[in-house]
Amino acid sequence: MDTITVNGVDYAPVTTDAPVRIVIAQRGFVFVGRYTRDDEHVALTDASVIRRWGTSKGLGELRSGPLADTVLDQCGTVELHDLAVVATIAVDASAWESHL
Repeated sequence: MDTITVNGVDYAPVTTDAPVRIVIAQRGFVFVGRYTRDDEHVALTDASVIRRWGTSKGLGELRSGPLADTVLDQCGTVELHDLAVVATIAVDASAWESHL
């Protein structure tokens, strides 16, 4: 595993088993990130807002990763109440990996 040292502190990449999902939220917000859920909340880490889908056949085209005209705005961690989630779409995590 590769590590870097900054000011005497070693840092290493963290791997997670959290699936990558597109989350459609109330008010039309669409996010993509590493998805976790508990009883009342959804969290997306390494998240981005999908500002422009860049698709011709709808949001489902992004299951295989972003397209050339897709615009993502990175936003870190997004937390939502479970009732604010309209739908989720499972995606190919490896196709999104370099964008998270």
